[in-house]
Amino acid sequence: MIVVVGIVFAFFILAIIIWMLLSHRLREKYAILWLTIGVTMLVLTLFPDLLFWLSEVLGVQIPTNLLFVAALALLIGVTLHQSWELSTAEDETRRVAEEIAILRADVEALRAQRADSEDGVEP
Repeated sequence: MIVVVGIVFAFFILAIIIWMLLSHRLREKYAILWLTIGVTMLVLTLFPDLLFWLSEVLGVQIPTNLLFVAALALLIGVTLHQSWELSTAEDETRRVAEEIAILRADVEALRAQRADSEDGVEP
């Protein structure tokens, strides 16, 4: 019974990821990561002995420990990637704000120059 629940859950997650990708709620570069996670969930649910075999190969005593370590490593990787993306976005935002400030100063200078030239010319 738990295998059926796992399969349904894995397909549900894959369906959500595909829906988010098709509706442009998830960018492609993130969709690849999440699709990989969803497919891995599905494969491990369909073939639970694969986790036991992998834990034996890697020398892990309990297969669930391998699953927890893999999940923790994945979460750390995703967090690091999101931090990098946030830093890049902050740098870009600062750069754009600086450019806007320069352009505003130029516009104000042009307006002041135009106002001075209009005041100097009398009909």
